Amino acid sequence: MARVKGTASQEILRKLLITGAFLIAAQSSGFWINFYKALFSGRKLEFDDKIVRDAFYYLKRKNLVMIEKRNKQIYIYLTKEGEKKAGRYQINKLKIKVPRRWDKMWRLIVFDIPEKWKTKREALRGKLKELGLQLLQKSVWICPYPCEKEIKLLREFFNLGEENLRIFKVRGLEKEGSLKKRFGLK
Repeated sequence: MARVKGTASQEILRKLLITGAFLIAAQSSGFWINFYKALFSGRKLEFDDKIVRDAFYYLKRKNLVMIEKRNKQIYIYLTKEGEKKAGRYQINKLKIKVPRRWDKMWRLIVFDIPEKWKTKREALRGKLKELGLQLLQKSVWICPYPCEKEIKLLREFFNLGEENLRIFKVRGLEKEGSLKKRFGLK
């Protein structure tokens, strides 16, 4: 049961990160399940009322969300710690979509992360590799697919500036044949 509750908590954190603060009227007897339905509109419900309610109280106890009651309204939003945790869940599910047709553009990811942030640098390298990017040089990675959104999310997650991590789109590379082969492109 804890696994299911944990999954509900992770989903709630991710969704609150995307949507921001949430406000809902607290009149209904099935408040938590109605809130969950509103938060995940358009999706089949995976959890019952007790699991959702327990997940919210777990998140509140862990100081990941703030739940405030003012008048007859309830405001729910992520704390700073909740934003970090939600960002971690979002990063773990990150994937680069492979389009049906290649746009013949290469995306170069270039980073310069100081030695004092070595752990960040190594974690970023691991994530780039996990996403399927190819190492071109020591701090230069390449991808033939649109990945700007994902890379910007990583930059934000690792709290890096544009001066630390840059994205370039280029139309051609010297000796790109081996890269085309590596990515299965023509």
